[in-house]
Amino acid sequence: MSETRSPRLAVLIDADNASSKIADGLFEEIAKIGEASVRRIYGDFSHPRSKSWAEILSKHAIMPHQQFAYTTGKNASDIALVIDAMDLLHSGRFDGFCLVSSDSDFTALAARIREQGTDVYGFGEQKTPESFRQACRRFIYTENLRGVAEESPKGGGTPKKSLEQLSKATQQIKKAIAELDSDDGWFALGHVGNQLLNLNSDFDSRNYGVPKLSDLVRKTGAFDVEQPKGRAMRIRLKTNGK
Repeated sequence: MSETRSPRLAVLIDADNASSKIADGLFEEIAKIGEASVRRIYGDFSHPRSKSWAEILSKHAIMPHQQFAYTTGKNASDIALVIDAMDLLHSGRFDGFCLVSSDSDFTALAARIREQGTDVYGFGEQKTPESFRQACRRFIYTENLRGVAEESPKGGGTPKKSLEQLSKATQQIKKAIAELDSDDGWFALGHVGNQLLNLNSDFDSRNYGVPKLSDLVRKTGAFDVEQPKGRAMRIRLKTNGK
């Protein structure tokens, strides 16, 4: 029997720079991309900072790689992760890598993997440096994987902040549309979404408080939306949109 197999992914987690609280959401998100064939985590699990991961490793079948800090100032976990990543890359068995860290030290690794023609999906906090985010094909903020960002103040952002974010989203969608071709001014939402990720690897509708791109498009109020029977949803800029 022939069966189309999901992309094989190698998931490599930097325990020193990722919270164990994201684990459930992390693997749910990765399942949307492909099959997490390799699941490894690197850190000193005797240290309080990484110890919480040890309690959930079996739940997600994550293989721990204990790295003791033998030398002050040297991150043995980062080095071990990079070595393993290159070994896995050269095995030719994987369609993509998921690098879970907020550390810019992995920028060069992500760039090298992509040079090989293999996709890289980054997972990290919003504080992650732009260099690492843009080195990935797609970058997902781990705050979105927890459902509610724990760092957010009670009551959410101010109305002014929300309007600024919505304006930013509108401009990004307009820019994506401007780079696509259309005979009638309508654009398939899926094509717009792909172009948004090409322009901004960390674009995610969840950054703006909605679960889907279609919800975000409607929320901006700047676009017409339609879904002809039997066809994909498509959008166009409103004639009076700014």
